[in-house]
Amino acid sequence: MVSNSKFLNNGFEFFEQRMLETTGLDCGVDFCAVGTTPMRNDTIVVLVSAAEPAEAQLAMLRQQLADVEILAGHSAEIFEHAADRATVLFNWSGPLALFKQVFTTCPNLRWVHSRSVGLERTLFAEIVQSAVPLTNGAGVFSASLGEFTLGAILYFAKDFRRMIRNQMAGVWEAYDVQWASGKTVGIIGYGDIGRAIAERVRAMGMNVLAVRRHASTVPSGDRLVAETFTPERRLEMISRCDYLITAAPLTAETRGMIGEAEFAAMKPTAVVINVGRGPVINEEAMIGALSAGRIRGAALDVFDHEPLPAGHAFYKLESILLSPHCADHTPDWLDNAMKFFLEQYGRFRRDEPLLNVVDKKLGY
Repeated sequence: MVSNSKFLNNGFEFFEQRMLETTGLDCGVDFCAVGTTPMRNDTIVVLVSAAEPAEAQLAMLRQQLADVEILAGHSAEIFEHAADRATVLFNWSGPLALFKQVFTTCPNLRWVHSRSVGLERTLFAEIVQSAVPLTNGAGVFSASLGEFTLGAILYFAKDFRRMIRNQMAGVWEAYDVQWASGKTVGIIGYGDIGRAIAERVRAMGMNVLAVRRHASTVPSGDRLVAETFTPERRLEMISRCDYLITAAPLTAETRGMIGEAEFAAMKPTAVVINVGRGPVINEEAMIGALSAGRIRGAALDVFDHEPLPAGHAFYKLESILLSPHCADHTPDWLDNAMKFFLEQYGRFRRDEPLLNVVDKKLGY
């Protein structure tokens, strides 16, 4: 049995959802216990970037854990004197080089947490080979990404770009719009984000298909998805989709998963939406499909290279809706990320199973 977490009513209430499994492209979470004796004298090391010092969230952490030694900074030298007694490593926004350096110099770590969900750059050899559990922020940002996806669907269905363009030009031009209800949404990576998307589009009366690493493992009580497919059958699913959404983690299996063959299989009216990881979609293949008008459009929150370089082809294509990787940046997103860590730390102290335990070999 495994544990998961999600938001309810835009608040920050977490609950445990018992699921049947989490494997492959599911982007799900697992749990593990972290010992037999609750920790009472922890030292938490928090890595921040110089560009994102996180004063407000660190103040929250120190206020809630007044009895815990907390060290935060963006230089390994700050932590040298505490390396031997550090038991928890929390990578809030630290760069990979700092994360690796601090991890390898703290011999007594019992738990590592990453604020980020995407961990492809985090899984260096030392941490993969270590027995120390690694958790991430899965579930914290899913609701907002679900809303962004719904907004992107409506953006294309109602042709808001045309509406805004006409408004700015002072043009009164009536035109037909499309239904969203009744259309088919395909989700690549049916994990926490995928489920948040499915909940919202099903409420709009849309049909949901999904690709999972093991298609037969969808819980029987999940009424959101009409049909599931293995990755090997993704072309079959893609050919039926009006909106194709990628919400998968970046792994060796998913990198470039949506390429020339997948774009060739799409309807000419199809829209691609990426709220997962940029390299899951082959950007050159997507630019080619959009430039030739072989698909209708794309809404992208993630890219191969960020920030998106000046002069990139995406800036010139009117059929693309661009979000600078901020679709989940609600006013409380950073506070929510810290609150989730605090809940996790409570579990750690009480010797309860941690949420969102990463399978380091799979990468999520």
